[in-house]
Amino acid sequence: MRFLSQARKATFFIRAFGFLKVPLIFYCKPKVLFISEEKVEVKISLNRKTKNHVNSMYFGVLAVGADITGAMIAMDIIKKSNYKINLLFKDFHADFLKRAEGDVHFICKDGKKIKDLVNEVATKQKRCNTTVDVNAFVPTKFQNEPIAKFKLTLSLK
Repeated sequence: MRFLSQARKATFFIRAFGFLKVPLIFYCKPKVLFISEEKVEVKISLNRKTKNHVNSMYFGVLAVGADITGAMIAMDIIKKSNYKINLLFKDFHADFLKRAEGDVHFICKDGKKIKDLVNEVATKQKRCNTTVDVNAFVPTKFQNEPIAKFKLTLSLK
């Protein structure tokens, strides 16, 4: 798989994880557009499977997008660290600002904060938490204006 970009590998990984462990993730068909140690961007397309009765993205799908975006960057950092660390989210807060009437891009820029948390968990060997921010955008309709903001408490042990 050396010929695939890091984003394509991450897309394959998250879809395989969804297929095997969390079918709702697989059903939403997320696509990783960009991933680094600092930032990740994931897209979920608005289609028959992901929209609600008013032709905007169903809020459950928006929650899936926020969840996997925060988790993708954390899983990538944990994998590179070679530590055996378990990841889960302790809580979830969402502010829905506009209707998601197009493909939604989820962006998390908390890579440094997550990397510091991974190092803290590795040295202290106890559960540690941090809040991860994920913003959602519909670039075709609102350009750089967020349609939703999410705060998830990432809990690692």
